Amino acid sequence: MYSLPQKLLAEFIGTFTVVFVAAGAICADQYLRATGQTGAGLLGSALAYGLAVAVMVTAVGHVSGAHLNPAVTIGCWVTKRLGTLQSIGYGIAQLLGSLAAAYSISAILPESAWRPVSLGAPDLASDFTRMHGMVLEAVLTFIVVFVMFASVVDDKGAFRRIAGLAIGFTVSANYLVGEPFTGAAMNPARAFGPALALNPQHWQNHGVYWIGPLFGGVLAGVIYDRLFLRNQRPA
Repeated sequence: MYSLPQKLLAEFIGTFTVVFVAAGAICADQYLRATGQTGAGLLGSALAYGLAVAVMVTAVGHVSGAHLNPAVTIGCWVTKRLGTLQSIGYGIAQLLGSLAAAYSISAILPESAWRPVSLGAPDLASDFTRMHGMVLEAVLTFIVVFVMFASVVDDKGAFRRIAGLAIGFTVSANYLVGEPFTGAAMNPARAFGPALALNPQHWQNHGVYWIGPLFGGVLAGVIYDRLFLRNQRPA
């Protein structure tokens, strides 16, 4: 049994890794293109994000449950699978991990790599409204959290032992759909760190990346809990 500080550290490291790789891949692609080389593009960024999630869910899942995402945490909280104080602690650890990742990118990579792409911070397409952005982020996050519940929370999940792969593939697939329109954050922490490190840029639409994912996380958690986990609910 792991202590709460150990769990919080696992959430910090896991979220740091996810944001560092996901945002860093966007910066790396920008650098390659700026220097006349061929970048990995949308598919490369999707794979980087999904693989980072898959690796860290596998690495720290046994320690903290590998939420790495406030939307997952709130889904567990509303279904009473995580206490209020622990949920708050998880959220803080995730946000701090994201912020540390963003500042690390800006400190390590050349400014020509991260400045043009705003540290990989997600933002809305010019012709995409905030309402549409919230709905799309909610749908994408719903799918991620639903898979998380099915593969990690559900003791009978067919993919429990390889949950990281299932969740990572889901993130990559969703990214291919949502990135051109919202940046496909699917995670408030993914948007928070780069946006804060760029302060005051990228705050105009920041609410999209909280309202949409958190709503999607709550909806997915409640639906899976009520429909598929009736006999596994905590007392």
